Amino acid sequence: MAQQRGVNGLRFNQDQSCFCCAMETGVRIFNIEPLMEKGHLDQEQVGSVGQVEMLHRCNLLALVGGGSNPKFSDISVLIWDDSRDGKDKLVLEFTFTKPVLSVRLRSEKIVIALKNRIYVYSFPDNPTKLFEFDTRDNPKGLCDLCPSLEKQLLLFPGHKCGSLQLVDLCNAKPGSSSAPFTINAHQSELGCLAVNQQGTLVASASRKGTLIRLFDTQTREQLVELRRGTDPATLYCGLCGWNISQICLHTR
Repeated sequence: MAQQRGVNGLRFNQDQSCFCCAMETGVRIFNIEPLMEKGHLDQEQVGSVGQVEMLHRCNLLALVGGGSNPKFSDISVLIWDDSRDGKDKLVLEFTFTKPVLSVRLRSEKIVIALKNRIYVYSFPDNPTKLFEFDTRDNPKGLCDLCPSLEKQLLLFPGHKCGSLQLVDLCNAKPGSSSAPFTINAHQSELGCLAVNQQGTLVASASRKGTLIRLFDTQTREQLVELRRGTDPATLYCGLCGWNISQICLHTR
């Protein structure tokens, strides 16, 4: 029987120079310019994978099991260090009581989204829980994390339908409750969200997928509204450029 090669998830790295695919056959990593395969983990090593996240272009990957033949549980995030010799390349594990829906990395933090909660840990040395945020039902695990050194902006759905919450982790104190500020972006549930690399812009779309809106993170004002089309569509991921002239969406 031919081996399934389905893609369960796709993520770009922090500077969008690479992307990684979580697949039924493992993980594949590609360089973008020029477009070429950079590396892979086969099914024997990691099983089928539901989610994968890169950290820049380094040797660390965050993996979540999924698909038809997983080797790892969907309630755990495994950190894979490909630079280690031998077969023992799993160096960290974060385990929860409910399925992990998304993972985001930056050089000193990891963000893990469950259906109703967002966790932020220090990373990768001696991980410690820094923050915990409640959300409304978030079945897609929507969240994004700015990689900028100046802004550590975390973006996720607010408690109100169609709203965005933003927290600058630079200004928040670990272990204390930090009130996110809110943008009322849509009237219906969110389908996609993204923050640009500088943390100056956020983009969002509702589950209907017809309108994409961009907001300034300082003023919280809407800058532009783009119409993707009139027919509803599912949005899977978005990339927001450094200014309002660049935005990329993957739809079906």
